[in-house]
Amino acid sequence: LRVRWLQPQGGAVGAILPVCADGDNAADGAISRETVAPKWKPVGSAHGLPTTNPDQTARQGPRFAPPVLRTSAGCLTITAGSGNTLTFHSKKGRTLMTTRERFQALMNFRPFDRLPVIEWAGWWDKTIERWHHEALPTTLVDRYDICRHFGLDIYLQDWFPAVAPNCPGPASHGAGIITNAADYDRIRPLLFPRHVVDRRRWEQWAQQQARGEVVLWGTVEGFFWFPRKLFGIERHLYAFYDQPDLMHRINADLTEWILSVLDDLRSVCTPDFITFAEDMSYNHGPMLSHDLFDEFMAPYYRRVAPVMQRDGILPIIDSDGDVSVPAYWFESVGLDGILPLERQAGVDIAALRRDHPRMRFLGHYDKMVMNKGEAAMRREFERLVPVAAKGGFLIGCDHQTPPGVSYQDYQLYLTLFREYAAEAGRRSQQPG
Repeated sequence: LRVRWLQPQGGAVGAILPVCADGDNAADGAISRETVAPKWKPVGSAHGLPTTNPDQTARQGPRFAPPVLRTSAGCLTITAGSGNTLTFHSKKGRTLMTTRERFQALMNFRPFDRLPVIEWAGWWDKTIERWHHEALPTTLVDRYDICRHFGLDIYLQDWFPAVAPNCPGPASHGAGIITNAADYDRIRPLLFPRHVVDRRRWEQWAQQQARGEVVLWGTVEGFFWFPRKLFGIERHLYAFYDQPDLMHRINADLTEWILSVLDDLRSVCTPDFITFAEDMSYNHGPMLSHDLFDEFMAPYYRRVAPVMQRDGILPIIDSDGDVSVPAYWFESVGLDGILPLERQAGVDIAALRRDHPRMRFLGHYDKMVMNKGEAAMRREFERLVPVAAKGGFLIGCDHQTPPGVSYQDYQLYLTLFREYAAEAGRRSQQPG
């Protein structure tokens, strides 16, 4: 028995089709991608698994709920809408990792089966709008539904805002909401809200995490980002010199609040990683000096990062721009990684890995080549795979897939991504 994953042309939701050894029921013309499992020994019955005419599926889409695929060490289980299952066990000891096992192996520099295939930041709204006019079903608008549509590894993210919903916003983009300590005192009751962890959501996510189906991550506002949000972009940069006491007060308050959020999370489950939103670099490097970082940010990171690491959470910086210089600063205060490593800002993963052999990285695939054709996309993957195969680096779009990328471009990108993800996994298991 072989199992084929039918992915109809045009990207409609696929289907599992059991096929006989002689190829009966197979209609290769309707299949744009298939997974054949010649090394897997069937256990149980295929009764109840959905079968359909592939040509009809290609025209109309499936007429049933798609089956659920789950992997654990050495086995593949397919569950049909009826609840019946078909399980395969590896004859040769080959191990398929769960989504979470794969993440943990990579981030701990251990061999892995393949790279995660991810879109860590979601897509631009204009990109989704374009795809809805091409081949993406218009009913798909949720970030994770779209991830499932494309067959991506699922990384569930929750953002914990440090301002209450009724806190006033800035008059214009980047304008800020305070000018001095009196303003901060006035709005302080509207900052650092309690109970920002949605327990029901995280309890549900924790069950999926425990089964290995997802990676969980949270995001908090960092010690550059949050004061900037309060002061506004220009006033914030002056505040390092003009209002240092207030800067320290804000970041001390933020530290206590982040620690309380960690306590709330710990009572439900342990996220796999937490990102600090910072965006403190542009295309020529950081927006502050090393001295200012050491004075106004480092003391607070040194309080928070060890708590995360104690609980098994990777603390990771989210900073756009060229992070080549501040990567040393982040590492010095105990932060474990950086994303998204924007290529257009001049970031070079080979140099980062050479200078920071134990840091973790995520992103760095140059989004500007995603509509340049197969050869350009292959060159970009081939630039990244040698580093990724050694662990500690998850390839992903270096920010968000832009609207210049068509649905067909993206499908080709994913096809190549899966090819190189498997190649990186093979290399990771080779001695030396």
